[in-house]
Amino acid sequence: MNDFEIALLIKAQKGDIKAFEELLLRIEKTIYNAVYRLVLNQEDAKDLTQEVVIKIYKNLNKCDDARAFKGWMFRIIKNTCMDEFRKRKNKYTESIDDNFDDDIEKQILSEGKTPEEEFITKETTTLVREAIDKLPENHRILIVLRDLNDLSYEEIAKITDTNIGTVKSRLSRARANLKQIIEDAGNKTVNKTSNKYKEPKGGRENV
Repeated sequence: MNDFEIALLIKAQKGDIKAFEELLLRIEKTIYNAVYRLVLNQEDAKDLTQEVVIKIYKNLNKCDDARAFKGWMFRIIKNTCMDEFRKRKNKYTESIDDNFDDDIEKQILSEGKTPEEEFITKETTTLVREAIDKLPENHRILIVLRDLNDLSYEEIAKITDTNIGTVKSRLSRARANLKQIIEDAGNKTVNKTSNKYKEPKGGRENV
């Protein structure tokens, strides 16, 4: 959090509703994206985002260190989603929305690409999103916290009630799992790209 957001948090903790509303405008998208990446369902994500916001508001004064607010917030997100996993027995049927993971796409896409390169890049983005979908919840949570939201190992350890060594070990396994899923799906993308851009039989037509 920057200094302005910390000031908003302190004001909100003192009962300033407008300060909380301003703070919410700055964090609500982050909450929604994180929840969505975990539950993989738009409607569930909207409902759970509201639940998280309510929990944050009701427990705002329990955040003793304003600079640790991000980790505290993600702990609420993680616990809320884990409760949902238990209630629904980990059954999520809606596939991921093409627009939910703007952050991943921004990290992968770059300017100045040819149409062929753009197609390949978009396919890679889709592969990453679909691979994250396939991770078990305990691995997906770590990828979301560390690689998509850039939380420190210490913050993740507090959120997951483990030590830093355990976080690093589990994250390593999660990344290896994610890499394997992507590699397993990679051949399909290569074949799809090849088929899309290969010349028809007989070569190009003479003009």
